[in-house]
Amino acid sequence: MRTNIPHNHRALTLIERLRQPLIDPGFWSRHRRRPGDFTRQCVLSFPVLMLLVLQKSLKSLQAHVHEFLWQLGEGTTFPKLSGGALTHARAKLRASAFVELNESAVLATVYGTEHASLVQRWRGHRLLGVDSSLLRLPSSRAVGETFGWVQCANHHGPLERYPQGRVSVLYDLLNQVGLEGRLIGSIVAETELAHQHLAAVQPSDVVLNDRGYTGYKWLVAVRAVSAHFVSRCSRGSFTAVQQLFARDQAAGVSVEVRLVAPKELRAECRLRDWPLELTVRLVTVRLKSGELEVLATSLLDEAAYPTEVFGRLYWQRWGQETYYGRLKGRLDLEHCSGRTVEAVEQDFQATVLLSNVESVVLGPAQAQLAVRTAGRQQPAQVNRAVSLHALKYRLIELLTCRLPAETVLDELTQWFQANPVSVRPTRTVPRREPSPSRSYHFQRRVRKLVF
Repeated sequence: MRTNIPHNHRALTLIERLRQPLIDPGFWSRHRRRPGDFTRQCVLSFPVLMLLVLQKSLKSLQAHVHEFLWQLGEGTTFPKLSGGALTHARAKLRASAFVELNESAVLATVYGTEHASLVQRWRGHRLLGVDSSLLRLPSSRAVGETFGWVQCANHHGPLERYPQGRVSVLYDLLNQVGLEGRLIGSIVAETELAHQHLAAVQPSDVVLNDRGYTGYKWLVAVRAVSAHFVSRCSRGSFTAVQQLFARDQAAGVSVEVRLVAPKELRAECRLRDWPLELTVRLVTVRLKSGELEVLATSLLDEAAYPTEVFGRLYWQRWGQETYYGRLKGRLDLEHCSGRTVEAVEQDFQATVLLSNVESVVLGPAQAQLAVRTAGRQQPAQVNRAVSLHALKYRLIELLTCRLPAETVLDELTQWFQANPVSVRPTRTVPRREPSPSRSYHFQRRVRKLVF
């Protein structure tokens, strides 16, 4: 199909850009811990180790290593390797290798001028979400000392403790790619990580965030990089916001107000050359539950950005929640493939990269499904459980030069179109109150993982 050609070309470009660094000694030297690492001939070479980490499995390390090497060698017998050998090899690798692949391959392909027509935007803007999530990490002394411990307790007193980290990803909501991911100790505030993400934000981007981020410092910092914000406000935030909540008027109210920097922030604003006053637009939105929400935005032009579009616009932020659902659910991010700090960091950055690759590689299949189901009341889209499993299963053929990229992509495209799911934009599922028994039932008997 002609509509499939641009997506095919972009996916093939990405595959080639991922394959080249894996066989480039210069890339190896930038991401090894010591100059002598990965210089000798061994089974767990740099490219083999990279692929093995990307194909993170829920199986035991011993079984995963043997199956991976058997598939890599197409049935050739390899020397037996222990889980300790893998741990020793991973200690030589920096997680920055996956970060560079994401930047130089995925993001360069998605946002490059050659494929600019495929980048989805809202009224000319990229829509970026920022949010964080907590991760339970492997219980080892090194991991606990690096990320911090959480103590569990009940009415009988203290129970076990475990390490906990905080992940934060700056996420392109429409194109479904993570621009930047950070993993830090859970005691670090999510707002602090969000400010670090602003280095990856471009002028005219629109950043969507939940109420936990909305303060004067965050709003003025976003404007300082020439980006825009649409921020949900809490009931206890700015005085003008509190007044709108108190009136509880109908949705569709839009007013411009001037925010003033609080006293404790003025010295930092002067140091950073941030303004001490900021004009924002407050927009009220009524949820289907009847609850009133107030959004603060720097998109002041009513003609270019009518009041009625903001409810649907802010709803796009839900894409960040489903993204974390894929990372922590389907890809089981909390099931780390090692108990070292290096393994934890590698698993996180590799999972972000793998999810991004999947978003691009499924493009041809999604384009074909869109054409085939365009006349239906409920168009179809790729089932992400199918596509993630297929991608991990064919990862070796995809990222090595053993098979032509076109052959692997064509086979994956056919696989991705199996068992599509229907798009139901108006469908809503009531959110139920969580309970330990319901959570246990979901984790034990309902949740589906990708091997």
